[in-house]
Amino acid sequence: MRRQQLIRECPILSNIEPKQIKVWFQNRRCREKQRKEACRLQTVNRKLNAMNKLLMEENERLQKQVSQLVYENGYMRQQLQSASLATDTTCESVVTTPHHSLRDANNPTGLLSIAEETLAEFLSKATGTAVDWVQMPGMKPGPDSTGIVAISHSCSGVAARACGLVSLEPTKIAEILKDRPSWFRDCRSLEVFTMFPAGNGGTVELVYMQMYAPTTLAPARDFWTLRYTTGLEDGSLVVCERSLSGSGGGPSASTAHQFVRAEMLPSGYLIRPCEGGGSIVHIVDHVDLEAWRVPEVLRPLYESSKVVAQKLTIAALHHIKQIAQEISGEVVYNLGRQPAVLRTFSQRLSRGFNDAINGFIDDGWSLLDCDGVEDVIISTNSSKCMGTNVNPGNPLAMSGGVLCAKASMLLQNVPPALLVRFLREHRSEWADYSIDAYSAASLKAGLCAFPGSRSSGFSGSQIIIPLAHTVEHEEFLEVIRLEGQSITQDDAILSRDVHLLQLCSGMDENAVGACFQLVFAPIDELFPDDAPLLPSGFRVISLDSKADDITAHRTLDLASSLETGSAANRADGDGVPSTSGHRSVLTIAFQFPYEAHLQDSVAVMARQYVRSVISSVQRVSMAISPSRLGGHMGSKLSPGSPEALTLACWICQSYSFHMGVELLSTDCQTGDSMLKSLWHYPDAILCCSLKALPVFTFANQAGLDMLETTLVALQDIALDKIFDEAGRKTLCSEFSKIMEQGYSYLPAGLCISSMCRNVSYEQAIAWKVLDEDGSVHCLAFSFVNWSFV
Repeated sequence: MRRQQLIRECPILSNIEPKQIKVWFQNRRCREKQRKEACRLQTVNRKLNAMNKLLMEENERLQKQVSQLVYENGYMRQQLQSASLATDTTCESVVTTPHHSLRDANNPTGLLSIAEETLAEFLSKATGTAVDWVQMPGMKPGPDSTGIVAISHSCSGVAARACGLVSLEPTKIAEILKDRPSWFRDCRSLEVFTMFPAGNGGTVELVYMQMYAPTTLAPARDFWTLRYTTGLEDGSLVVCERSLSGSGGGPSASTAHQFVRAEMLPSGYLIRPCEGGGSIVHIVDHVDLEAWRVPEVLRPLYESSKVVAQKLTIAALHHIKQIAQEISGEVVYNLGRQPAVLRTFSQRLSRGFNDAINGFIDDGWSLLDCDGVEDVIISTNSSKCMGTNVNPGNPLAMSGGVLCAKASMLLQNVPPALLVRFLREHRSEWADYSIDAYSAASLKAGLCAFPGSRSSGFSGSQIIIPLAHTVEHEEFLEVIRLEGQSITQDDAILSRDVHLLQLCSGMDENAVGACFQLVFAPIDELFPDDAPLLPSGFRVISLDSKADDITAHRTLDLASSLETGSAANRADGDGVPSTSGHRSVLTIAFQFPYEAHLQDSVAVMARQYVRSVISSVQRVSMAISPSRLGGHMGSKLSPGSPEALTLACWICQSYSFHMGVELLSTDCQTGDSMLKSLWHYPDAILCCSLKALPVFTFANQAGLDMLETTLVALQDIALDKIFDEAGRKTLCSEFSKIMEQGYSYLPAGLCISSMCRNVSYEQAIAWKVLDEDGSVHCLAFSFVNWSFV
């Protein structure tokens, strides 16, 4: 048909053989594929050339730094060998610093002088050796998906630097980065007071910025800065910034006590265009956060260059890369939502949570009460009206507001990532469903009923619907559906399913992150773009400089978690680093809508609820603390169960005995190598007890990932709960075969994770795990090629 159509359209083709036409079409398709592949390779080549240029610049900077260090070393040796008089004279000349000419910051000429000096100092940090930069701990050397990240080694204040390749034009990048509240979650506000041209095509701006405090234990920070935007001769675009002296642009007298004036040393962005599109971006953040004005326990948070890198520098680079991917269409989100809409939801959740923690007076917050025993702070905001369907004819619906109960507590020897992940996966361990249900009903109906006045039921099931995630998966947005059940006919409306919009950060134990948080807000099931949000949640911030190194290495390794005898005798460097002395601060904030006549009742309920949450978190923290985790796991495995090495050996030997083949490669058959190979085995391996109600006792990393759980929570999961109906029937029919034959192959099917997500697998293998006496110790399952569906 195709040939006849072509012949009708072009009669000259009637003299050409069909085979020749077929060959012509095949060649045409091949040429089209070659053209697309050539375009793709050209794009890749441009990126590689740009990255090579970036590496050459970084290598040149390092060579300059080495040369400077060699020169300073030689100079110091000469001074040590010199006479005391010469030494004194030389030292005097060294420490003498030139006096800068006085500049008037109140007129454009003086501001231009400051701007040019800021530009020179910033460039010396971005591409020179003005700061002694060292590799960011926890980051791979060289350019990875994030870029090249470094922190200051010894300088005034704290500083961080990053550079990377971004597929956006310089002007677009500068526009995004200058809008700091859109990507810097700790930025409360940024206001440009004055702007005037610099005469060279650039602009000078006077900027006032406020930053949120991350906890309830310290005041917020603000900055009064000069920002200079200009172009360089090589076509690069620069945005640099530094603090100005004086109190210009400060807060009002009534709110001044809530802020501490911090200093921004020359910082900014150097954006260089690349051939063929895209830009190389250099980011420098250098600040002095006045650490001496916070409690001593919090000072590591304000004196850490690593925290600045994580919160500011890396966040800026991640954000512009995220925007670049969204513009190119590489990012596709669920529920048909536009990336900008979902990003706005994330920003609103984070901002609402920060507002609740800080309780700024100019936002309408006022302190109601503070309990010295539990340190639960109660504040109210009558200017907030959260209902979407407020009835103007109902005076009670128009009066009231929002009440916040918040507290901060110090945690000892608790991995922040593990704690937040547990809180996310096991909400029923700490949350009261009736609070969620009535908050959701109040937001929807505009009726802020007292949450404790009725009973509600929770089926215990929560379903997680992923919405979006950032480029490096360090933060993700999701919808949580809590399945409710009606207690009475009157409660049928209020006790139905509750939906929460949830923002999660720092869930990956291997990720480099300073802030681990879980923030959520009730939301209507229709999920409108303008839905009102009342965020509550948890934030855990590490206070130790080595905390991220500890967290990065502590991956709930089988050897470190289950060994009870040998771990204590191991050398410090042989195992997982100890978290002894590791400190972090946990901040909890919960918001409740209320009606004016119920304010006192809601305040009492809120205080009691936050106290119960604190008690639950303390109980969970004790359970997952590494110092107790080993003993807790060991008590469950001993004396009737083996230790980790023995268990791994029994699993592998039993598999080989029943199946006739080795589970692991031949070079991983002894000691720690077997243990590590089993832990990192790609297929999910799980062991369950042989009790009346079989429960899981062990899983490797893939098994924990498949069930979306932890080793602590694994032992609460029953075997029959992970299979669907068809899987349970298959397992029942094959169970006798497993016990008689020793093993059985189960066909492809579906599992259900602890988060109620479906998991498909191509095949499952079940076998009996025999101990040294030949007795059946447990059942082992291997799920081959599993994936979420």
